[in-house]
Amino acid sequence: MQRRSLARTIAAISALGLTGVLGGCGLGGGSSDITLELVAADYGTGVDDSSKKYWAALTEEYEAEHPGVKIDVTVHSWNDIDRKVKERVDAGDPPDMAQIGAYADYAADGLLYKADDLLSIPVQADFVAQLATAGQIGGIQYGMPFASSTRVLFYNKSLFEDAGLTPPTTWAELAANAEVLKEEGVKYPYALPLGPEEAQAETMQWLLSGKGGYTDTTGAYAFGSAQNTATVTWLKDELVGKGLTGPVAPGELDRADAFAAFTAGDVGMLNGHPSLIGMAEQKGVEFGTVPMPGADGESKATLGVADWMTAFDKSGHRDEIGDFLDFVYSEENVLEFSRAYDLLPVTASASRVMDGSAEDKELRPFLDQLPTAELYPVGKTSWADVNAEIKQRIGKAVAPNGSPEDVLGQLQATATRAESAG
Repeated sequence: MQRRSLARTIAAISALGLTGVLGGCGLGGGSSDITLELVAADYGTGVDDSSKKYWAALTEEYEAEHPGVKIDVTVHSWNDIDRKVKERVDAGDPPDMAQIGAYADYAADGLLYKADDLLSIPVQADFVAQLATAGQIGGIQYGMPFASSTRVLFYNKSLFEDAGLTPPTTWAELAANAEVLKEEGVKYPYALPLGPEEAQAETMQWLLSGKGGYTDTTGAYAFGSAQNTATVTWLKDELVGKGLTGPVAPGELDRADAFAAFTAGDVGMLNGHPSLIGMAEQKGVEFGTVPMPGADGESKATLGVADWMTAFDKSGHRDEIGDFLDFVYSEENVLEFSRAYDLLPVTASASRVMDGSAEDKELRPFLDQLPTAELYPVGKTSWADVNAEIKQRIGKAVAPNGSPEDVLGQLQATATRAESAG
């Protein structure tokens, strides 16, 4: 079968109104000898660009070429995906594959296939080196990167021009710009999403810009470091305390809502990943991007994020899973997914194509940062629990009655206990 463009197939599926074909029945006709179940996360912003359509197109093509295999896909939002998979695993009924936010705890429990046992050598060797390493425990790869991104500071060009502002390079400049934007009546001078959707990303980006982070140079958790305490204290005193982060308390503001406010023209500045580009362009918002400001100059570190494809070995079908994942990670399919959702490719071959393509020029600032970006400590079995605690607690650190030192101390205690349990 000649390979068709996934983008065209997605459009055809949308036109036919087949957005509900996943999660119950495959697109291939007739009976199948083997059914592989994939639980995946939704990268879309609504029905029109839901990841259900991406997987429907991909599995239709794969099943047409492999009539003995059916791929059954269920898509959940990022608010639910990790919990849904954990419930399945705890019940002794894991899916064949899950595309989720963390893998280490499942690998430590001996539940996952090694990538070596699934992927062909050319496919596994094609992963971006830093991401492949982040998917390893003890030098063995269990987590296969599926999507990646870095963060930059977005600013609303129209609001900046009207206020006579230039993009900030330091925290002090960012705060000064926010003061002017507030005086101009901008609803969110700086949007600070520390709500439970993705507080761990906003937090780590700020900690890195203050020369701290979740871990120290030895890899041990370091939430309570002097650098981290200084950073969160600055956020509390200089942004939140001065009313520069908008009408919604940071601990109650989710990333999706912050992005929606930016595309509505209500945000002066915020940290964003590549998918915000398309969202802003669709709404006609003129924006610029600059590296994250640091305490005393442009930050030398930025956050890198990868999501992970995992394969559970309970039901077998190793060869079939591996063959399907080889197809998923083909250069064409990685590019299709990355372009559809404005994310960075996880393979070197697709990265080279994107780096040299005029069509992808807006992603280059993010792509350039990826080789040196710092990722979450996903190789720690404790990370899933620590991540959940960050989402629940960090917003309280910048609340009017909050204490950055106390909250960071509580996170450190949680991380220490989780490490000991692991």
